Amino acid sequence: MNTRRDFLKSSAVAGGGLLIAIQLPGCAPAPAPAPKAAALGNPTAPVQPSAWLRIGTDGGITFLVDKSEMGQGVYTSLTTLVAEELDVPANSIHFEAAPPGDVYVNGLLGGQITGGSTAVREGWDKIRKTGAEVRARLVQAAAEHWKVDAAQLRTENGAVVKSDGTRLTYGQLATAAGALPAPANVTPKAVSAFTQVGKPTKRFDTPLKVNGTAPYGIDQRFPNMLFGALAQSPVLGGSVKSFDDSRAKGMPGVQNILQTSTGVVVLADSWWQARKARDVLDIQWDAGPNATLSNASISAGLADALAKHGADAKVARNDGDADAALAKSKKKVEAVYELPLLAHATLEPQNCTAVPEGDAMHIYAPTQVQQAAQGAVAKAAGVPLEKAFVHTTYLGGGFGRRLEVDFIPAAVEAAKAVNRPVKVLWTREDDTTHDYYRPPYRHRCSAALTPDGKLAAWKFEICGPSVTSRWAPAAVEKQIDPFVLEAAQNYPYDAENVHVSFLQHEIGINVGYMRSVSHATNCFAAESFMDELAYAAGKDPYEFRHAMLEKQADPRWRQVLEHAAARAGWGKAPAGRFQGIALMQGYDTYLALVAEISLENGKVRVHKITSAVDLGQMVNPSIVDAQIRGGILFGLSTALWGDITIDKGVVQQKTFDTYRLVRMNEAPQIDVEIIASTEKPGGIGEPSVALVAPAICNAIYAATKSRIRSLPIAKHGFA
Repeated sequence: MNTRRDFLKSSAVAGGGLLIAIQLPGCAPAPAPAPKAAALGNPTAPVQPSAWLRIGTDGGITFLVDKSEMGQGVYTSLTTLVAEELDVPANSIHFEAAPPGDVYVNGLLGGQITGGSTAVREGWDKIRKTGAEVRARLVQAAAEHWKVDAAQLRTENGAVVKSDGTRLTYGQLATAAGALPAPANVTPKAVSAFTQVGKPTKRFDTPLKVNGTAPYGIDQRFPNMLFGALAQSPVLGGSVKSFDDSRAKGMPGVQNILQTSTGVVVLADSWWQARKARDVLDIQWDAGPNATLSNASISAGLADALAKHGADAKVARNDGDADAALAKSKKKVEAVYELPLLAHATLEPQNCTAVPEGDAMHIYAPTQVQQAAQGAVAKAAGVPLEKAFVHTTYLGGGFGRRLEVDFIPAAVEAAKAVNRPVKVLWTREDDTTHDYYRPPYRHRCSAALTPDGKLAAWKFEICGPSVTSRWAPAAVEKQIDPFVLEAAQNYPYDAENVHVSFLQHEIGINVGYMRSVSHATNCFAAESFMDELAYAAGKDPYEFRHAMLEKQADPRWRQVLEHAAARAGWGKAPAGRFQGIALMQGYDTYLALVAEISLENGKVRVHKITSAVDLGQMVNPSIVDAQIRGGILFGLSTALWGDITIDKGVVQQKTFDTYRLVRMNEAPQIDVEIIASTEKPGGIGEPSVALVAPAICNAIYAATKSRIRSLPIAKHGFA
């Protein structure tokens, strides 16, 4: 298999069209567009799939998008990148989800993964170079046909054009272009030449979602398909000891009842029939090691570990000598912050449709990890990887939940057993009680202030689980898990002595990555503590932060802070309202956020959230704006109410009555300023999530002088 770099330098020819990279299994061909002008050399070439991009002899362009579409707009943004280089309207390109393949490995994450706000950051160069290579081949093919210098030609609207206006369409040139060697030293367009990238455009998938034709996992239907409802151990990590299905067998529509590797699945002619029968199964469960697990035991374990935080902790940053500076300081501030378990709460519950075809197994599923999903299919079906096919549907929310593959095996095992298509769909209750929850953390923060109110030392100790140690243990054998250090290791404020460390403490259950990952946990602790330091120094929270950035070499920190404060009217809130501020850099994006609140009958009301963001160059400002707003609302839900509680290993929250999301009447006014920038693109799907909690809690302190050091805010009676 070619490496990603080799892939970008290579091409192949198949069926008389221009193919980029290698041909892979598992991807259905695009529908053939209407016939167009005859191609040079082969006017009847069939349409076939390719790893990235095909320009067929009929003129149709198909782009296989290597990132899952889960609401963040990658089908639009990445298609626009390749369209820019090809000089065709982006909405004229047919897009599909790419199949599993090494060629689609995310260079920033090391696997075929959609996550980490990497879609545009990772694709910016890669996809533009792919498009530029195709364009160069097309131009060279036209130059050879016309016997002119390629430098005399230009491309526009899907054609190569001579100075006299004579045109050859890409479809006519596809065969000849595909036969050419890969061009050397391909250079994508200069930013100044962009006609589509950087412009606000409507999302291409919106009409499909509005008219109901966008294929989500939950929508899949196949002839002769059975529906499955899965019973899972109520205790996290438990397993089936035995079960009695005598009552369920005779219920309407029930076809099969099977024990799988993850529970007991009832298969029926409709999902409701399967669900009703599942609920009367008499299952004896082995609770396993988590039979006594509770929030109290988790919290006590973290507290005990943090108290012993020392020799076993791994140091991530150690400027100067923070301990010595703290020891001799006459003004020290210390605080401990605590973050809860959180559920992802994707609006589309977990689901998977498995379709056996001979000695192969296909799945149709909303996944963020195509290769990992392929491995899960192969294992569950007992087939080699090349016989395991993954078709990625639209995702009704991802947020990191669909980085896991636990919802795949039951469908595959059942489909194999009955040799029929099977769709297993979880209930909302299944989803909430069997998540891979965001890890809980405790932070111990210490700082020393000089007599004039400046920082002499800042010490930040993190204690909690490492998701990466489960996901990719080899990656963290010799280094600290980078996904526990976000928004901590890059502490921007002026202090000669800075110490950041991490002590790994597992809690007995599998935890997972969640939207904004450790940015949210660390930013809450760090920016709440910065507020404490401002008040301890007798300074305004904004002015204190700004003063502590005087020596910061990167001006983008100060810029977003200044813009957010000015736009929000910092210090000029209407009577009865109070403001809190927070600052962060994450995913190569800089942002500051101001929350404006009031207290109504002791409950917090968030009236307005103002954010200034510098994420470098953008593909589509409309999508950027939407992602910032969506992240803020996501962060608002988790800040106010997000909390998963466990009693005797059983999750107590079931659905949205007990795991609250922000409602329309509770949504604040959101004001977003996107700062124009020529820097490299940053990620935007996640960072705004992280600043909401500290900004609101800092505003609550301004209103009440009551400091919130643990979430959710509701636990303290303010929500």
